[in-house]
Amino acid sequence: MTQTQTAVTTQTQGKEGLLTAFLRATEIDARMLGMFGALILIWVGFHEYGAIFNNNGAFLTYRNLWNLSVQTASIAVMATGMVLIIVTRHIDLSVGSVLGVTAMITGAAQVWIFPKVLGLGLGHPMIWILAVIVALVVATAIGAFQGLLVAYLQIPSFIVTLGGMLVWRGAAWWVTRGETISPLDPNFKLIGGGPYGAIGVTASWVVAIVVCVLIILSLIAGRRQRQRFGFPLRPVWAEVFIAVLGSVLVLGAAYIANNYPWPAGIVKEYATSHNIPVPPGGLFIGHGFAIPVLIAGAVLIVMTFIANRTRFGRYVFAIGGNPEAAELAGINTKRMTVMVFALMGTLVGISAIIASARLNSATADLGKVDELYVIAAAVIGGTSLAGGSGTIWGAMLGALVMQSLQSGMVLIGFEAAMQQMVVGGVLVVAVWLDTVYRRRIK
Repeated sequence: MTQTQTAVTTQTQGKEGLLTAFLRATEIDARMLGMFGALILIWVGFHEYGAIFNNNGAFLTYRNLWNLSVQTASIAVMATGMVLIIVTRHIDLSVGSVLGVTAMITGAAQVWIFPKVLGLGLGHPMIWILAVIVALVVATAIGAFQGLLVAYLQIPSFIVTLGGMLVWRGAAWWVTRGETISPLDPNFKLIGGGPYGAIGVTASWVVAIVVCVLIILSLIAGRRQRQRFGFPLRPVWAEVFIAVLGSVLVLGAAYIANNYPWPAGIVKEYATSHNIPVPPGGLFIGHGFAIPVLIAGAVLIVMTFIANRTRFGRYVFAIGGNPEAAELAGINTKRMTVMVFALMGTLVGISAIIASARLNSATADLGKVDELYVIAAAVIGGTSLAGGSGTIWGAMLGALVMQSLQSGMVLIGFEAAMQQMVVGGVLVVAVWLDTVYRRRIK
């Protein structure tokens, strides 16, 4: 019996050692691996629940996964900024309200102000460009203002943004006295997705291939940088594994997006307007990547570069690790705080554009409780509330986990109250797991 137990123990330790060696060689965070596992479990669980109890396994379908990607985009964009906010030991509770007031101002500008003041009729090609500029300027200004209060007046960010959550939500109603602004400019609406707000099958494959090439080139460049500065190198097989895994995920996403067809009515309308003959079996036109998803992907790349490859990013993590030491080292922590909050505002502006364009309207309630989902996405993605650590990729994945939970609960018929309970519970568990993880690595 003793020999058997010893053999089992040795075998188990060997397996654990193999997994640890794999994670160390590939430099994959164990928490990220756990999140991928949790995401797969959520997807399969909701799909099978629907298949068994509702006779409709609708979660793992091209339609739902495409819609899930579009729904995740707005939260994911804001979550990347929340990472830097939390890393610097601050918090922003106002992102949902800032999104709401930004969307209302942007909607009012393109429907009322631009036509009357600038004489631009609805559908004019300049309206959507000016609307995007207005959204970015307004949200960035609000973020910078809140950053000034935190940095120079020494008001805790929790209080500043809690007050901002109330102030900007009230301002969102005040802009139009609660009146919904709809419809928005047709060109602006395309930013929100939909059949015409996607780039199509061919362009999606091109984008996917380009991204795969960029993944390979970034790995090569990273390896050369390590060699240049004498840093430890990953094994070649680990580099190949990461390149293959990243490429498979990107190509898989393109495959799913391209296999979600346009609705029959829109296909018929499109075919008629373009004199395209419709075969007896119907005409298949795939959506491809939606514009909001491409925007979120671009934000992911830019924010990852900012966080990992710029002086600004290094300063952010230095401040989060030890604010006093960072200041003694010559970092202007007050200016950095303003810049981080301003960047958060810019990302909220992008999300406001996506959210209002997707709904083709602006309402005073737009963005309500988004702050909960954004903070939860960042924390679930591995950002420590104690500051100093976090990843942009993790926040994006956390946003996908949160949106998957919400969408899955809607599909299987959970009540709104139950959805909020689940989201709140997941946030508490995520913080607890982060606390346990940090205790073990100390």
